[in-house]
Amino acid sequence: MTESERDVLEHIRSEGLVTSLDATMTSFGGGVSSDVWLVEEPGRTPFVVKRSVAKLRVKLRVKADWFADPARLLYEYRYLAIAAKIAPGAVPKLLTRGAHSPVIAMEYLGEGFENWKVRMLRGEVRVEDARRAGETLALIHRATRNDPDVARQFDTLSFFFQLRIEPYLLATAIRHPALAEAIEAEATRLGAARECLVHGDFSPKNMLVSEERFAVLDCETAWFGDPAFDLAFVLNHLHLKALRAPEKSSEFAGLIDVLTTTYFKVTGADGDRDRRTARLLLMLLLARVDGKSPVEYLTPAKQDHVRSFVSSRLNDWNGSL
Repeated sequence: MTESERDVLEHIRSEGLVTSLDATMTSFGGGVSSDVWLVEEPGRTPFVVKRSVAKLRVKLRVKADWFADPARLLYEYRYLAIAAKIAPGAVPKLLTRGAHSPVIAMEYLGEGFENWKVRMLRGEVRVEDARRAGETLALIHRATRNDPDVARQFDTLSFFFQLRIEPYLLATAIRHPALAEAIEAEATRLGAARECLVHGDFSPKNMLVSEERFAVLDCETAWFGDPAFDLAFVLNHLHLKALRAPEKSSEFAGLIDVLTTTYFKVTGADGDRDRRTARLLLMLLLARVDGKSPVEYLTPAKQDHVRSFVSSRLNDWNGSL
């Protein structure tokens, strides 16, 4: 056990989450933005502990580091607490005593759960997973819309800039000078948006599914801003999965339709949000090829296809895809 892990264990022991010297911590492996461990103690229910890191672990296409303030863990705690009230069961149960803890301890969703991204990459495309994702996202957006207290708690533009606007949009703009003006304008618009609580990383890799439950994880990018970002973010992943597996493109199209239909059924139709989502979707597609966090599963030919598709659509933008 490292000194860092001993510090984490000592902290959760001080909160009464473990009581004996027999407790163990098993790393889930270093994630992009956090260290995560499974904590086990004889006779007690296992749980998960998470701690944010300052330097994100990604292989960048450009020679630059990617840093983000570890204090963002506070906002993950707040997001989990709020989401649990809006959509019970849709996030892991919090075990940490206070919002200002250096770690978050939460329910372990183990046996019976599977990562949605892993499931789709294996070729299993289930409409029910998309319906649950759309409903969960819509409930959180609808319940927090124009809520001044939530807006006050999530004045987190600096974190959102570090984790999303700069690495996804501005980094991509540098690599595509012909599109830079449009992408930079979108970055500016996003920075000024203040509508509802946004997850910021609403991706299948951060969702666990079982037969009875759908749960969202990793909300440290939470921000009070434009709900179109969350919707575009998850649709982006579904489009990229379809591009990876063209033989299943019709099935992924079904997921996209179910997710968006469910979402707008809960929130109500909104043509302007629809247009913002479409525009962001194009830019996020390009960002997952040429931004700081490229997807790992597209061939060079498919990366070029994304570049060509996005460039032509943004150059001829008329408000829809």
